[in-house]
Amino acid sequence: MANMEDETQVEAGEETAETKEIKSKKHDSGARDLEKVTDYVEETEISAQSIGDAMKAMSDRKTKERALKQERERELAKVKINKDDVDLIVKEMEIQRHMAERT
Repeated sequence: MANMEDETQVEAGEETAETKEIKSKKHDSGARDLEKVTDYVEETEISAQSIGDAMKAMSDRKTKERALKQERERELAKVKINKDDVDLIVKEMEIQRHMAERT
């Protein structure tokens, strides 16, 4: 009986060594997979010139958008609307007065 217990303990000891080896293999393969997935890109310095160019482009775009918006507002201001029409739109479409005046 003691002999059987010793054998099971030895087998258990062998299994733990084997399972540790399998676990370490899984861990190593996981680390390798992670290295493959992650891309390492070295940091590069962005020049002040390119930053300035990008900021200038954004500023120019905003200026153009503002100019177009102001032009549209001027065109809308030229249109004459009847108060009765605005009242009808507000009542029927259930929108606010300033929205009815703009549409």
